Amino acid sequence: MESSPIYRLPQDTLHQIFSSLRLREIVICRSVCKFFNQLLTSPCFMEIISSRPPLNLLALRPPHHHHHHHGHSHRRDGQSANLRPFIHIYDPEQDEWFRFSLDFLPFRSPQPVASSGGLIYLWADSLDSSESSKSLVACNPLTRQFKVLPQLGSAWSRHGSVLVDSVNRVMVLTELAALYYSGTIVADQWMKFSSNLPSKPRSPVLLSNSVFALCDVGSPWRSQWKLFSCKLTNLTVTHTNWVCLEKHEWGDILDIIKRPRLLRGNGDSRLLMIGGLKSTFSLNPACSTILILRLDLDKLEWEEAGRMPIDMYRCFQESSKFKVFGGGDSVYFSAKRMGKLAMWDCLEGWRWIDGVTGYADGLCRGFVLNAKLTSMP
Repeated sequence: MESSPIYRLPQDTLHQIFSSLRLREIVICRSVCKFFNQLLTSPCFMEIISSRPPLNLLALRPPHHHHHHHGHSHRRDGQSANLRPFIHIYDPEQDEWFRFSLDFLPFRSPQPVASSGGLIYLWADSLDSSESSKSLVACNPLTRQFKVLPQLGSAWSRHGSVLVDSVNRVMVLTELAALYYSGTIVADQWMKFSSNLPSKPRSPVLLSNSVFALCDVGSPWRSQWKLFSCKLTNLTVTHTNWVCLEKHEWGDILDIIKRPRLLRGNGDSRLLMIGGLKSTFSLNPACSTILILRLDLDKLEWEEAGRMPIDMYRCFQESSKFKVFGGGDSVYFSAKRMGKLAMWDCLEGWRWIDGVTGYADGLCRGFVLNAKLTSMP
């Protein structure tokens, strides 16, 4: 290797050659040899590629049965406890599945739960087996760098939804309480607030300096969903100030959706709501398809963004349970015993994604990963 002509090329020429590669190819080249690694991690090269748009990927969360039980790991996908942990990644542009290794993390059974700004956030067990505490860890799987956030009790990882935004603010939200961490307000500690929500928050989203969540304010025999929001600037010492977002012009838009979910939309002023389109207003109506609605947060106006084709929806009709995840320009759907994902893209429409592995029941969940080499945890 040392006699290779590539060693004699000027550094500017090498930078020009490697900067023409795709992000994934740059990552692969880093592991070829020490020379490539030093070249492709140098501040000069990082500055060259800093303006490159992120690689928009889908990251799948590991199945629930990856958790440790009494010190043993029960895994059905062939990934035993002593093998290196990884995360399944899908590249929609290349229509290709691959894996990011998480073996650089010095923790037991890392559980990825969210992502923003090129970083993955995951729950990790303490390395000390005598402790039952959990920590949230922010990491960049491309650069293999990570940062441990202040420790939390295990109850938060079991019952809390982890929300993150583009400037690395983090919130862990439950029905009763909320934890908030920005790393700037109070030095390296979580701030705790009472949630004051009318019911358990459904699919909360941290977006545009606000938290949005759906809550069921109906009766035990009939759901009635309402959209609530809370500005981060309105967090007081003791509680969060939630506001129910309603407009007369909306009419019954929240009533026509069965089991709605929220996702982050494209940019900082779009919110997506996805669910089954009710065919009637009866007590337990059948659905005719799955609907994607988009809320413009500046104008507070809804519009229809997408409607699942009937032949695709038939596959979901047969399943009693399905999951919705993603966000931005792409929404993904999984269902029990289906073995593939449905995908909606705002420009290209609807299509199937094959090749999902490791999910015995076919029901998987995930999040968008906008991968960047320059994201620092």
